[in-house]
Amino acid sequence: MKVIGVNGSARRDGNTAIIINKVFDELNKVDIETELIQLADYDIQPCRGCFACKGHGNCVFVNDGFAEIFNHMVEADGIILGSPVYSADVSAKMKAFLERGGVVVATNPGLLRHKVGASVAAVRRGGGLTAVDTMNHFMLNKEMIIVGSTYWNMVYGKNIGDVLNDDEGMANMCNLGKNMGTIIKMIFTSNEG
Repeated sequence: MKVIGVNGSARRDGNTAIIINKVFDELNKVDIETELIQLADYDIQPCRGCFACKGHGNCVFVNDGFAEIFNHMVEADGIILGSPVYSADVSAKMKAFLERGGVVVATNPGLLRHKVGASVAAVRRGGGLTAVDTMNHFMLNKEMIIVGSTYWNMVYGKNIGDVLNDDEGMANMCNLGKNMGTIIKMIFTSNEG
């Protein structure tokens, strides 16, 4: 069992990575492998709208890292999408990534079907719900199973590490990890039987 986390921040190991790793801590406790992919390491280009991905199961343009990351998502049992809030929504890197993934799955239905997903956002002030909603809509439209927690999946902080001071937000990330682990284990166990 494996969960991939896609960090849409332009900053490596910033607040978005911190909150994804908090979810990972709970998944690791129940022996679910985790891997963090940071979009800051890639130059993800926007979708070209060429629809050449139809029948290929991935984008045909492979020089910017998108295809590699998308392969990891297809192979995973769960996916966490995380983004900081820029201009009241997801980052440009995450938006480009979601657009590319959206077209690939729309032209190759079922690639992400029944994978367990969660969205998290690192927020300074406003726009957190919009960012989480953008990522959740991607998952809903791709037939994924979305996991929730006791509150909206966002944590507040501006400078790197500030999210650690949001006790309620970090507790919510722990609970999200526990819920995600439970659902993945339930699905994995039912598929074995």
